[in-house]
Amino acid sequence: MGFAGVTVYAIAGVLQILVWNPLAAVPGATLGQIRADMTRANEPLVANGVLIWAAIGIVLAAVVLVVTIVRHLSSVGPVAAAYLVLLVFAAPGHIFVAFGPGMSIADTFMISGGDHAPWGVVLYLISAAALLALIVLIIRAARAAGARDAVRARGLG
Repeated sequence: MGFAGVTVYAIAGVLQILVWNPLAAVPGATLGQIRADMTRANEPLVANGVLIWAAIGIVLAAVVLVVTIVRHLSSVGPVAAAYLVLLVFAAPGHIFVAFGPGMSIADTFMISGGDHAPWGVVLYLISAAALLALIVLIIRAARAAGARDAVRARGLG
């Protein structure tokens, strides 16, 4: 489930930056028209950084999956934490790689460079929820460790 979640986030992030946001920023225009106008304005919608960001996220998620399988990890906590960390850090990465394309759209069409499609906010909310889940997971793990230590201390004393 974690691998799929990170992969869907990465794909949605790419679509947000390269398809949905340009279409929302320039209503009534096709993606081809938008790209052509941006190229003529010497502000092309460059996909390289966006695709590299998505690929890095998917590769890291695959690494977590492979390590989980190879090491036969049965403890869900560390695996869930690894995927949650990837989702948390996806948001700042998304902001970073969306900046250039957003500014190119803004400069070409004389509009703001922010998100025009709602899906960027959805991605950031997912990352915020992942951060909250990670915090809860850490607190629960700390409490469980404290309870184990207390039991051990009573058993020794």
